[in-house]
Amino acid sequence: MSFSALPVSRVPGPRDAPVLRWGIMGPGWIAQRFTESVQAHTDQVIAAVGSRSLSRSKAFADAFDVPAAYGSYEELAAAPDIDIVYVCTPHNFHHQAAVLALDAGKHVLVEKPIGLNAAQARDIAKRAEAAGVFAAEAMWSFFLPKFDVIRQILDAGTLGTVTTVFAEYGEHFERGHRIFDPWLAGGPLLDLGTYPLALVTEVLGPPEELHAIGQPHESGVNAQLSAIMRFAGGAQAVVNTHLHNFTPTAATIVGSKATLTIDGPFNMPGGFEVRFPDGARVRHEEPPGGHFEGLHYEAAAVARAVAAGQTQAGQRTLAASIRTLDVADEIRRQLGVVFPGESALPDEDAARL
Repeated sequence: MSFSALPVSRVPGPRDAPVLRWGIMGPGWIAQRFTESVQAHTDQVIAAVGSRSLSRSKAFADAFDVPAAYGSYEELAAAPDIDIVYVCTPHNFHHQAAVLALDAGKHVLVEKPIGLNAAQARDIAKRAEAAGVFAAEAMWSFFLPKFDVIRQILDAGTLGTVTTVFAEYGEHFERGHRIFDPWLAGGPLLDLGTYPLALVTEVLGPPEELHAIGQPHESGVNAQLSAIMRFAGGAQAVVNTHLHNFTPTAATIVGSKATLTIDGPFNMPGGFEVRFPDGARVRHEEPPGGHFEGLHYEAAAVARAVAAGQTQAGQRTLAASIRTLDVADEIRRQLGVVFPGESALPDEDAARL
């Protein structure tokens, strides 16, 4: 079985989204990329930025023409003219920062991973539900137009029964990068590996069996890990992530009727191909790009959801985020990877913010 045309993306134009006033919590690298993309491709308003350092906030505000700068996360969360807070602090502060915003009645978009572990993600979900506000993980890949097309292909059964998913992500980092810092939840799992794990669990759900192997790094973090998984019905998945060097960052979804191969890097804008046993191939063409070309899609989707009174993003539900972290937790359990100072719900450490 084959066909000549793929579905088209249903993602609306980013400028069509209702406008929210955004507060940036943590003016780091991803905050810069998010702000650049949102300001260039949408009408969303980056209205404020907050940091533990007022000088850093002011520098960010000056660089991106943001009208308000705060010297603490608490001040940003309490700001009355902010609709939604984009949490992009270091990983080990995601939970505490999100709780600050939720307790202030703000909607939140939390940079991936939404928490260090599934317990933190569940706590954010519970608090958001109790407050009646929007909360989502900024797993930007799933908001891209190509992933809407992939979702349609999977939902239509075009691939048949999915039997196998392969996904990997490796990068090179200079030695001073935070990924080598155990105190900042270093290692590739939460920075890079979350993409393959998110794809696998999005396609196949939670695994019934998982086996992981790891390699340590001299800095004290995990340097590399691989995992094989078995799912209900017998499907399998293989993932690898490491901080040694760049890889194709490839992903393939194999089905009984067709195979879908996503151009690398699979988590960024770009194309993919569906191949059939009779030799037929059909491609989805999409200009390749990076964060600048892609991050604005999640901002626009979140704005549409909030305006519609929704409290979650259909592209990345809180249940999906929790499911991915459940798998990451099991991988870390098998490898003995524990982040210094980690607890399931580190409210007692909020003072460290």
